[in-house]
Amino acid sequence: MNRSFKSRWLLAPLAAAALVGCASMQGTTPSSAQLRDAASLGLSESRAAAEVAPVEPQWWRALGDPQLDRLVEQALQGNPNLRVAQARVARAMAAVDGVDATSGPQLNGQFDATHQRFTAKGMVPPPLAGSVEDTATLQLNGSWEIDFFGKHRAALDAALGTAQAAQAEAAAARTLLATNVVRGYVQLARLQDQHELAQRALAQREGMLALVNQRVSAGLDGVLEQRQSEGAVPEARQQIEAIGEQMQLTRHALAALSGQPTQDPAPQAPRLAGLRPLPEPQAIPTDLLGRRPDVAAARWRVQASRGEVDNARAQFYPNINLVAYVGLSSIGLDQLFSGGARQWGIGPAVRLPIFDGGRLRANLSGKNAELDTAIESYNAAVIEAVHEVADQLASARSVAQQRAQQQQALQSAESAYSIAEQRYRAGLSNHLQLLSAETAVLAQRRLDVDLRTRALQAQVNLAQALGGGWRASTEQP
Repeated sequence: MNRSFKSRWLLAPLAAAALVGCASMQGTTPSSAQLRDAASLGLSESRAAAEVAPVEPQWWRALGDPQLDRLVEQALQGNPNLRVAQARVARAMAAVDGVDATSGPQLNGQFDATHQRFTAKGMVPPPLAGSVEDTATLQLNGSWEIDFFGKHRAALDAALGTAQAAQAEAAAARTLLATNVVRGYVQLARLQDQHELAQRALAQREGMLALVNQRVSAGLDGVLEQRQSEGAVPEARQQIEAIGEQMQLTRHALAALSGQPTQDPAPQAPRLAGLRPLPEPQAIPTDLLGRRPDVAAARWRVQASRGEVDNARAQFYPNINLVAYVGLSSIGLDQLFSGGARQWGIGPAVRLPIFDGGRLRANLSGKNAELDTAIESYNAAVIEAVHEVADQLASARSVAQQRAQQQQALQSAESAYSIAEQRYRAGLSNHLQLLSAETAVLAQRRLDVDLRTRALQAQVNLAQALGGGWRASTEQP
């Protein structure tokens, strides 16, 4: 066989494929969804704003509490849900390797040995016809699917997008876990301050009861004032017990988040005054929202869907393989390694879809619909990100204004109570007036604790809304 004949032999299947044509894509519905850009969301694309308002990856350390730092680290190391997310990343990376492996040459070994009777009434010639013989084949089979139409490249893009999305989702799980630990810790600090206020209220009411008993003995107060003071004491004790229960449940929640439900020793209750406020960004450019891992995951899901669309489109074109084999084949095991048992072959294999009942078109339309879904999911994630950041900024600024007004109200309530106590001791006012003034002070102190807690929680929520300091890896899977 001369060289020109060989060339014609190799090109013949390709020419036949070109003449026959491919399955038609007519009737498929292309993707129509569009990614939202910064301008459509009313956001700035300035990077300068991002540089003056970054969120550190370990943003919780800015609160300045070593015990909180330890709790977050324990949670990031021991939480089972986070390990599930990491396992999903490993599975996605394995899928990338699997897809990438299909694009290269494949080689496998084969050994077949059969003890069989050859038919005497078929196409087997004598002396094999009607005889019982052993047949054996020992060979290497190779194949290489040549990616003329980008099918493997598209499949790899889809797998890479899925892997990158899994990595971002794992980062989102880490951010959520750290945020939940910090939220629980701030709540524990709030309960500790409320517990101290409740104990101060109990001591105050016990002191008031002793004073009323003295005034009753002196004939200055009656039984009504005495019963009112007696009832206030168990009410204060009940509040202390209720707050203690909430503190215990919060400790249990923190232990569960860290993967140590029997955490020992239990974390000491912090104080709100010991937690420093987090820095607040003055502007929210697109760059900061792009650091949210959930937004990045949604964007990479779009990339994965586009790869799947390209792969589905490539299925309409010929599948061209270069196949080869070399080995030994014989009738009779004793002849397997003889010189005449050698065999080999090489050639192209072309598979061309011509009529499939619409299966390929349906698959392509489905992938286009999935791409639309991924794009709109990304748009929804971006809109929700803007919404969350705007809400937390508004809450943080409003709480700051509320605290300024509430401090004035607290000072007025404490001044009024001091005057009422002096008037009561001098016999110039009754017990109800003193109790009313005391109730106002306690209410303002509780409100002060709640507002300080809300201020910290808004800062924590803003750090989460800005992605928790996450940075996309520069290394591609």
